[in-house]
Amino acid sequence: MTGVEQTAGRAAGAGPVLLGVRHHGPGSARAVRSALEEVRPRVVLIEGPPEADALIPLAADEEMRPPVALLAHAVDEPGHSAFWPLAEFSPEWIALQWALEHHVPARFIDLPATHTLAWGRQDDEVATEGERPPPAGTAPDGDTGPGPAGLRIDPLGVLADAAGYDDPERWWEDVVEHRGAGEGDALAPFTALEEAMGALRETYGSGGHDRDRVREAYMRLQVRAAQREFEDGVAVVCGAWHVPALRQKTTVAADKALLKGLPKVRTDMTWVPWTHRRLARTSGYGAGIDSPGWYGHLFSAPDRPVERWLTKVAGLLRAEDRIVSSAHVIEAVRLAETLAAMRGRPLPGLSETTDAVRAVMCEGSDVPLALIRDRLVVGDELGEVPPSAPAVPLQRDLTRLQRRLRLKPEALERELELDLRKENDAARSRLLHRLRLLGIAWGEPAASRGSTGTFRETWRLRWEPELSVRVAEAGVWGTTVLSAATAKAEADAVGAEGLAGVTGLAERCLLAELSDALPTVMRVLADRAALDTDVAHLAQALPALVRSLRYGDVRGTDTAALAEVAAGLAERVFVGLPTACAGLDADAAEEMRGHVDAVHGAVALLGDAPAAGHGHLRGRWQSVLRVLSGRDTVPGVIRGRAVRLLLDDGQLAQDEAALLMGLVLSPGTPPADAAAWIEGFVGGGSGGGMLLVHDERLLGLVDAWLTGVPAEAFTDVLPLLRRTFSAYEPGVRRTLGELVRRGPGTGGGATAAGTATPGFAADFDTERADAVLPVVRLLLGLDDMDDNTEDNNLAGVTG
Repeated sequence: MTGVEQTAGRAAGAGPVLLGVRHHGPGSARAVRSALEEVRPRVVLIEGPPEADALIPLAADEEMRPPVALLAHAVDEPGHSAFWPLAEFSPEWIALQWALEHHVPARFIDLPATHTLAWGRQDDEVATEGERPPPAGTAPDGDTGPGPAGLRIDPLGVLADAAGYDDPERWWEDVVEHRGAGEGDALAPFTALEEAMGALRETYGSGGHDRDRVREAYMRLQVRAAQREFEDGVAVVCGAWHVPALRQKTTVAADKALLKGLPKVRTDMTWVPWTHRRLARTSGYGAGIDSPGWYGHLFSAPDRPVERWLTKVAGLLRAEDRIVSSAHVIEAVRLAETLAAMRGRPLPGLSETTDAVRAVMCEGSDVPLALIRDRLVVGDELGEVPPSAPAVPLQRDLTRLQRRLRLKPEALERELELDLRKENDAARSRLLHRLRLLGIAWGEPAASRGSTGTFRETWRLRWEPELSVRVAEAGVWGTTVLSAATAKAEADAVGAEGLAGVTGLAERCLLAELSDALPTVMRVLADRAALDTDVAHLAQALPALVRSLRYGDVRGTDTAALAEVAAGLAERVFVGLPTACAGLDADAAEEMRGHVDAVHGAVALLGDAPAAGHGHLRGRWQSVLRVLSGRDTVPGVIRGRAVRLLLDDGQLAQDEAALLMGLVLSPGTPPADAAAWIEGFVGGGSGGGMLLVHDERLLGLVDAWLTGVPAEAFTDVLPLLRRTFSAYEPGVRRTLGELVRRGPGTGGGATAAGTATPGFAADFDTERADAVLPVVRLLLGLDDMDDNTEDNNLAGVTG
C-alpha cells in the first residue's frame, strides 16, 4: 500500500488525519485548507496551549486582524511570558478559521502553558514557540531536533541538501510554495512530508530531548481523547517534526508517566497584536521565517504573484522619488521568469524577483534593495485585536487613551512633533512620559528638527509586541496609566540609591504631570539632599531640578516646593565647592569643571525663575567663582573656567581678565598648569575661539606664552593644547591662524607695512553690521510685536 493510500485509508476510518505543517508557511496553509475541505473532520486539533481554547471564538471577530499572537504570562510574574504568533498565512490560523466557519470544534493540544512557563522559569528559557531562539537551526515547526552527540539539525536544511539545494528556503518554495495544494489529492503533500520527517527522525531521533518527548506525549493523549469522543472524524494540525512521534504506538500509561510531576504556575492568556517584523528569523524568533511580507503576498495574491509583487516594488520606489515606469515592471517580470527557467525552478521565487529588481529598477545598486527588504520582504504589518479580548485593566485604560488622543499603535517607526501649548498634544506628552516611567517604551524622546523651546517635544514612536508584556507587568502598580505611574514613581523615589536618581525622577514626574507623586518625591529628595555631603553629587543633581522648574512653568505645574529644594541645594553647593575643588588630580579636575559649568547654567535659570524668587543666588554664585579664580590650590582648568564665566557674565572687565591671564602665563607658572588654565578659559566648547578672535590682547598673551614654552616641556603640554584648539570650528581656526601669522595686537587690521590683511579691518564696519538687523528682527519676531503695539495704540486712541 502506498503512502497516499495509507493516508486516504486513515481519512476513511483508520485513525486521525495528521497534517504536518511548517509554521507560517503559505503553502502549508493552502494545503491545510484544501485537506480540511476534503476530509471534513468533526473536530480540529491544533498545536498550541490548551488554555487558549476559550479564546478561539475571538478569531472570528470582525475586528481581529492577523498577525496576532496568543500571549501567556505568569499571574504572579507577568514579565515571565510566552507567545504563539499567527499570521494570516499560518496553517494554524487557517485551521481555526475553517473550524469556525463550518461550526466544527477546534482545540489546542500542545503542552499547557501552565507547565511551559514553569518549565521555562526553571531553566530561564521559554519552551514551544517562545521568543528565545534555539541554539541552532529550527525544524519546520520551529522545534529543534538534536542529532548525534547532541548536535542540533535543521530538517529543512538536511532535506534541501539531499535534493541538491544550497538554500533551504529556495527548496521549500520549489517543493511546497510553487505547487498546487495536493494536485488532485489534498493529502498528498502531508504524506510526502511525513515520510521525509519519519526518515529524519529514524536517523537522528530526538537525541534525548526531554521537552519534545513530553510535549508529544501530551499531544498523543489529547488525540486519543478526541478519538474516543469523535471516533474517526479527527484532524490534527501540528509541526511536521512531530508527526512521526504522534503516529508512534505507545501506551497511555507510558505517556502519562512522562507527564507526572511537571511543575506548574498560574497563568493568564489573551490575544495581542503581532507584527511581520517579529515573525522574521532575524528577530530571534525560533520558528521565524526569512520573508514574512513575501509569504503574505504569496498567500493573498489570487493570481500572477510575480507581476503583482513587482508592481508593489515599483509603487514603493516611486514613493521614494525613484523613476520607475510600467516598462520597468514588464521588463523585470520577463527577467525574473528567464532567471527561473535558467535555474530550473518551476516559478520565479524571491531570489529571482530580487535579482530582477536590482538589475532593472535599481540600476544594479543594492541600496534601494535594503528599503525593499525592510518595507516589503519583511514588512511592518501590525495586527489588531478586538476590545472584547481579555486584558489587564491597565491595558484597557491605555487602549482608551490611545483612541481618545488619536495615537494609534504602529509597527513602522515614525516621528511625532508635539506643541505643548495645545491641549491634545500636551495630553499625548503626558501619556508618553507616564508610559516611559512605567518601563513601557512605546515612544523615545528625539532631538527636534525645529524649535528647541520648552513648548516643543519630538518623539520617535514604534509599537513592539513585547510592549504588551510590559503593560501586563506594569498592571501591578495600578488599574489606570495615571495611578500606575504615580505608584511606580513613589516606589522608585523611596528605593532610589543616589541623590541624582531622585532629582531625575522629580524631573520625570513633572514631565508626566504626576502631581500626587511629587510630595513623596520631594520629601525623599529633601532627606537625601540633607544627608549627602558629596559636593559632586549635589552639583550633579542641581541641573535636573532646575530643568524641572522650567518644565513646570511650561505645563502650568506648581513647583514652589521644588524651587525651595533647588535653592537650598544651590546654597550647599556654594558653601562646599571651593573646598571640594582643592587638591584634585587632572581627571577629577576635568570632571569638576563639568559640574561647575552645569551649576552655572542652573543658577542662571533658577535666578530667572519668577516663581522661585531667588535672584540673589546669582550674586552668591559669582562670589564663589571669584574665590575659585584666585585660589592657588584649585586646579588650573577650574580657575580658568571661573575667570571665563565671570567675564561672560560681565562681572570681570577684559583688562582684569587679561591681567589674570598674564599672571598665570608668566614664566613662574609650570607649563602644564598654564596649559590647563588655558583649557579652562577658552576650551570645552565655550566659544573661547571667538573670544580670542575678537580680543587680540588675550590672543597675544597666549601666543607669547606658547612661543616661550621650553622645548623639554612642550611635549607635555601639547596634548592638552591640541584638545583645546581642535574643538574650534574650522573657520575660527583659520582666522586665528591669520591673526597669529600677522602678529596679534600689532595695530588693528594693518600690518607693519601698512597694508590691510584680507578679512580684517582697523575698526568695526557699522554699515555692514546694520545690514543684518532686518533679518535679526524677523528671526526674533520683533516686527510682529511692533505691528501689534501700533494696532493696540491705535485702538486705544480711537476708543
